[in-house]
Amino acid sequence: MNRRPLDREDPDRLYTVTRGRSEASDDTLDLVALIVAEDEPEPGMQSEHATILRLCRGNPVAVVELSARMRLPVSVLKILLLDLRDMGRITVRHPSSAAAPAAYAADLETLKQVLVGLESI
Repeated sequence: MNRRPLDREDPDRLYTVTRGRSEASDDTLDLVALIVAEDEPEPGMQSEHATILRLCRGNPVAVVELSARMRLPVSVLKILLLDLRDMGRITVRHPSSAAAPAAYAADLETLKQVLVGLESI
């Protein structure tokens, strides 16, 4: 059995990256929240923080996409994102279905049909 790169990740590194924290203290970040960089990386900044700022410069990026691009567990990434948010270096945008016009809202039956179609693939 081949192990995924994440499975081979050194737990000590993840512990160091989060400065020993194992859980995000704030649960406002969900997987689809969009992250926007408000600042440029600075010399001497933690490398993971700098990478997040570079990836989110100009275009909002979802938390789950950042996790995949950085090859970090979502729980670790959330801790890093909260650090950056508290420093004022990123903005978190929460997608809202209420902002979408009613004409674009999919009805439940259509969504069920899409799910059945995807499961049959």
